Amino acid sequence: MNNWTIRTIALAVFSLGALFAQDITGAWQGTLVLPNKQELRLVFKISKADPGLKAVMYSIDQTPQAISSEITQTGSTVKITVPAAAITYEGKLDSDGVNLTGNFTQGGGQPIALNFKHVGPKEPEWPMPDAPALPKNMAADADPEFDACSIKPSKPGQQGRGLTIRGREVVTINTPVSFLITFVYGVSAQQVTGGPAWMDTESYDLDGKPAQEGMPNQKQLKIMIQKLLADRFQLKFHREKKELNVYAIQVGKNGPKLTKSAADPKGLPGLQFRGLGALNVFNATMADLASTFQTAVLDRPVVDQTGLDGHYDFALNWTPDETQFASMGIKVPPPSDKADAPPDLGAALQEQLGLKLATTKAPVDVLVIDHVEKPSAN
Repeated sequence: MNNWTIRTIALAVFSLGALFAQDITGAWQGTLVLPNKQELRLVFKISKADPGLKAVMYSIDQTPQAISSEITQTGSTVKITVPAAAITYEGKLDSDGVNLTGNFTQGGGQPIALNFKHVGPKEPEWPMPDAPALPKNMAADADPEFDACSIKPSKPGQQGRGLTIRGREVVTINTPVSFLITFVYGVSAQQVTGGPAWMDTESYDLDGKPAQEGMPNQKQLKIMIQKLLADRFQLKFHREKKELNVYAIQVGKNGPKLTKSAADPKGLPGLQFRGLGALNVFNATMADLASTFQTAVLDRPVVDQTGLDGHYDFALNWTPDETQFASMGIKVPPPSDKADAPPDLGAALQEQLGLKLATTKAPVDVLVIDHVEKPSAN
């Protein structure tokens, strides 16, 4: 993912406090010019709240989707952060409260000059984009399955893996059967035993839609792929209990540093890597984070022991080591010796999110593969 791309926009509720004596409610507009010369128009619409103020931020040349933001103000200095997109903006207000002059950064990149102007009553506001029509959610009591699903071998040498929903379309890229099993059954690679070597070495691209109307939620998505594995790959297995070394995500000693998501908690979570050790999280629970670490990052089972049950938006940036991302088919390069390189994962969780990663032992389910075949023809 391009570090300079803002993939979502945000409904942000935050307190600005009194900025001088000026009324700063209304629209603030500015154009971000990226290093590739692409121009992105950004808008803040600020209104009064109790207490303080609230604002909605738009990246109107990209998407109308929302993501939470935070703001602090000290004197004439205003600092805005968008945790889930790793964005920081810091600027200074002029004495008239009309211009905000400052710099935009994303993902630890170089600052880019970005100035906002307070739109006056006689000045035109940039038109807001129309939200795309999204399919309705699938019925909660639906028993979902694929209407049809294309399964093709992935391109040789392809790096990375992905699984996403585009409207009602379910798409995976470069996914071995072992990866699909760990995702849909919520286990790590260490919790799957038996089966032929090709389960790990041969990857497939899936593309299909559910037979039922509506967009599946995460649980329904997993059920669909479970049925696909049983039907097209003839997967059969049984479960056993085994005590294994696990990682436990826990709340740090000073408490969590997490931003509650403004999105619909019934919506799908978004957990997307902008690069190795650069994770954007939107509308996700701690269980979602543990599952992502277990499936994509770490080399053992990961359990959520935070006791937190909310949905959150944040960005997490760390320097991965050679043991991480192996399940994604990626070889991590040697760590950077730059002074401003992010910390390791444990330190990043503590510093950025107020969480910690503990090692312990726990009894966990192990899936023992009894039978699996290469996929049947489309």
